[in-house]
Amino acid sequence: MEFTHFNKQNKPTMVDVSNKEATLRIASAQAIVRLSKQAYIAVKEGTVKKGDVLSVASTAGIMGAKQTPHLIPMCHPLNIEQINIDFELNDEDCTIRVISTAKITAKTGVEMESLCACSIAALTIYDMCKSIDKSIEITDIYLLKKSGGKSGDFERQL
Repeated sequence: MEFTHFNKQNKPTMVDVSNKEATLRIASAQAIVRLSKQAYIAVKEGTVKKGDVLSVASTAGIMGAKQTPHLIPMCHPLNIEQINIDFELNDEDCTIRVISTAKITAKTGVEMESLCACSIAALTIYDMCKSIDKSIEITDIYLLKKSGGKSGDFERQL
């Protein structure tokens, strides 16, 4: 078996994408943040002492996407053309679904940037709410869909 992240001398290397064609690539990912009822209501009503949780989490998610190559070995630094963070609040189970969508025209995909964005946004929600609820859970972090590139399109069946 030939590994893509190791060269002929068996040393770590970044995948060579120099011969690939730049195409439009879009990736969406999600994370679920489960909070206590008290913490959930504080986020929803904007009464968390640290400030507007969802605004800060959105900014953190965008920043996280831009830091991906510094966090994950062998990730190519990408000039992300657009990144968006959305939140879906579910009153029934006190969860916040974080959805990130990243867009780029490049030789390699933007999936890791989208996954980093929703992960960092979710961690920011945790950080801002931990004084209210130490039992916050972050779950279900995964790629929802991606398009573009040689491997084609993917959409998770939920």
